[in-house]
Amino acid sequence: MALFLPQYTNKDFKSYNSQIQSNKPVIVMKKQLLSAILLGAALALQAQDNKGGISAEMLEQIQQSYQNTASDKAIRNAIGANSIKSLALNQENQGEVNADFSIIVESKGITDQQSSGRCWLFTGLNIMRAKAIARYDLPGLEFSQAYSFFWDQLEKANLFLQGIIDTADKPMTDQTVEWLFKHPLSDGGTFTGVADIVTKYGLVPKEAMPETYSSDHTSQMSSLIGLKLKEYGLTLREKVAANAKESELESMKTEMLGTVYRMLVLNLGMPPTSFDYVRKDAQGKRVEVEHHTPQSFLEKYGDSQLLTNYVMVMNDPTREYYKCYEIAYDRHRYDGKNWRYVNLPVEDIKQMAIASLKDGTRMYFSSDVAQLDSKRGLLDVDNYDYGSLLGTTFGMNKKQRIQTFASLSAHAMTLMAVDLDADGRPVKWMVENSWGPSAGYKGHLIMTDRWFDEYMFRLVLETKYVPAKVLKIFEQEPVLLPAWDPMFAEEQ
Repeated sequence: MALFLPQYTNKDFKSYNSQIQSNKPVIVMKKQLLSAILLGAALALQAQDNKGGISAEMLEQIQQSYQNTASDKAIRNAIGANSIKSLALNQENQGEVNADFSIIVESKGITDQQSSGRCWLFTGLNIMRAKAIARYDLPGLEFSQAYSFFWDQLEKANLFLQGIIDTADKPMTDQTVEWLFKHPLSDGGTFTGVADIVTKYGLVPKEAMPETYSSDHTSQMSSLIGLKLKEYGLTLREKVAANAKESELESMKTEMLGTVYRMLVLNLGMPPTSFDYVRKDAQGKRVEVEHHTPQSFLEKYGDSQLLTNYVMVMNDPTREYYKCYEIAYDRHRYDGKNWRYVNLPVEDIKQMAIASLKDGTRMYFSSDVAQLDSKRGLLDVDNYDYGSLLGTTFGMNKKQRIQTFASLSAHAMTLMAVDLDADGRPVKWMVENSWGPSAGYKGHLIMTDRWFDEYMFRLVLETKYVPAKVLKIFEQEPVLLPAWDPMFAEEQ
């Protein structure tokens, strides 16, 4: 490594020799030499650091990629005044959406999660309400999302606090501890949460506990409760470090959950313990007034077998198929169970979905919502052509998008229809969404089968629609995946 030193004149060295000969201090000269050495070393290191950087020659070559042609100018002007998404809308794919389906399981009414991440809860409840409407010939029915969400938030708070106690012997830099403090509470979730919460706390109709501003707009409430939980988490770790007894920790946790409970009541209201429900027929005529508890309402109008009668299958091409997997902390109750799933090729999943729809049963479905034409409510891989607009290609397949964190299961909806061709192969699918009746296609989203292949991830089915060989896989010892696995972010 070459050192580039400052150039000293003959006069400098004569002065240095004179100091030595006269026994004068040489501190000044030593400082100059030391500074020169340090400067040279710094310059040398900087030269090394530039390796892999953008050199002047490289920058000149890079800049040649933009030629400022008439076409470049036109595109630049267009993007400067419009959204990229609107400009990339593929005009060759703007035909009228075909909303005819060979198999459809109808329901009544479109729900709206508003500005919240509760799609998982709305979807799970929508599956049960469709069955109740059909069974009792109701004019409509909506379960209270605020009721179930109340208990979800309390149970998640306990899951966090007990998780902190369980990991208190680990350093703050431990990955599980870090994950807990990063995710003390959220409004997102999966079907696991529906099963955990509804089974324990039952159901109530929406009129017994209606939505509030904080249930429709969850972010501030969840953020404040989460902030308090982080504070409590540090307190619990300090107590464990001071050798607090288990009974003392339990008492402290109970008091902490009391504070969370009060915050939830102030934001969401008091969960009812009993109520009257006016049952009407399809024409809206009163049939009878029923008195219920949340558990009796679940028994009559919901599904009390959520934990035992349903399984989750998934299409994740980054992992081995026909294997059982379990995700740590993928539950909404500490005393609940981590959800397990079997990873399958997408064609296997389609056959189970078709069997369920043919039998009149809707399903919990989750996916990415990429390539959505929200105006038409159409999910199609050909909706947008970003490549032509920007002069490049976007060529990653499903596996590569998962590996690079570019795609994940982000939103839950209710799978309710499929259109089959003459050979029984699916052409398109339809889901009931929870973004209100004016969103998408009359509150629904229609997806092409090609889009289904690329962006569908999870499906929850009743066990009777799952082949015996797949059910057998659930008996395997599952491969345990960490809570921070990118494929298992909560659906919102």
